[in-house]
Amino acid sequence: MTTADRYAVAGNPVEHSRSPLIHAQFAQQTGQAVDYGRLLCPLDAFKAHIQAFSAGGAKGCNVTVPFKFEAFELAARRTPRAELAQAANTLRFDAGSAGGWVADNTDGVGLVRDITVNAGVALAGKRVLLLGAGGASAGVMGPLIEARPAEIVMANRTVEKAQAIVDRHAAWAAQHGVKLSARGLQDPGTAFDVFINGTAASLAGSGVPVGPEVLKPGTLALDMMYGPAAQAFLDWARSHGAVPRDGLGMLVEQAAESFALWRGVRPDTAPVLAHMRALVDAAQPH
Repeated sequence: MTTADRYAVAGNPVEHSRSPLIHAQFAQQTGQAVDYGRLLCPLDAFKAHIQAFSAGGAKGCNVTVPFKFEAFELAARRTPRAELAQAANTLRFDAGSAGGWVADNTDGVGLVRDITVNAGVALAGKRVLLLGAGGASAGVMGPLIEARPAEIVMANRTVEKAQAIVDRHAAWAAQHGVKLSARGLQDPGTAFDVFINGTAASLAGSGVPVGPEVLKPGTLALDMMYGPAAQAFLDWARSHGAVPRDGLGMLVEQAAESFALWRGVRPDTAPVLAHMRALVDAAQPH
């Protein structure tokens, strides 16, 4: 009998995560022996917990809030997209003889794939507003630029934080012909084609931190959260004539990318996303 390789999603909080269910479906679909759980890490002891998990024979982990910047620091090797983000949501525990741990960031490619494939919205030539300058937003900036929108505005409460991410991506943006800028929440701009909320506002239940002028009829308004946490944002977007979308598709797509990094095979995301959507919708209050 094959022993399953161990993986987990590491974060704080982590009990709400649907990643174990997603990866169980991927494993079943691809015939991979994978045991994927949850790893609650104390806020001040992430490194020790991850190292202990690896030392216990685990093969890798996903990393969620608030540890994506710390995860990046733990790896001996980083993929170009993790390097650009300076944040990681995926670690592969390669042995030192193989070069040591690998850090990757699959958030951005997951988001872009959800927007362009699952939602059927082209990003090329569009104007995009990206809200927030934390690990999630830093992680998606590179792949968003690669999709060649005309412009990306990163708006954040502290403009300096957004500016630092914009500066780091300036050469990448120039290479792809994308206009890139950082702004405050009080003046983010108006009438964007795509609006992505990467802030923790949904988790905190504190409402959307910008006004409806950022939208226009038909704007794709996507919150990286899903389930009850995203509901207020989705209702707000819908009430202002935008097309609301939650982060469930992004979650499934970034998970598939992580799975491919670990196992060398990319699962088919469509049936898994359909199954997860049915579960999340069933759990919503009607």
